[in-house]
Amino acid sequence: MPYDQSWMGYGLVGALEAGAIAAVVGFLMFALLTRIGRSQGWSMAMELSWSYVVSMALAGGQDLWNLFYFNYGRLQSLQLLRIRLAAVHDADNLGQRVLFEFLGAGIGVYLGWLALGRRHPT
Repeated sequence: MPYDQSWMGYGLVGALEAGAIAAVVGFLMFALLTRIGRSQGWSMAMELSWSYVVSMALAGGQDLWNLFYFNYGRLQSLQLLRIRLAAVHDADNLGQRVLFEFLGAGIGVYLGWLALGRRHPT
């Protein structure tokens, strides 16, 4: 989900903020998909996996795309590279921010599972 990242810090502080956002999104996605999944008869693995994938796409999709684009995209000119880099917040620490978004989404889904998703056998 492309959101305004201009208020975020740089370096480790920005990566921690991005990870915290991803953790909140992961928790909320697990809460939402648990409700949907229980009514549809999904297994716990299905709820966990879709919660993680959707939360990562929402919270870190733009940073993940930028990381992929700068590594594999064809940049024909230096001017195009400058324009693309100017649009990215903290391009120097993009990989660190993506890593923390992956970890944050996983932690958020795990905390959601601890709080809401545990099913006790009856």
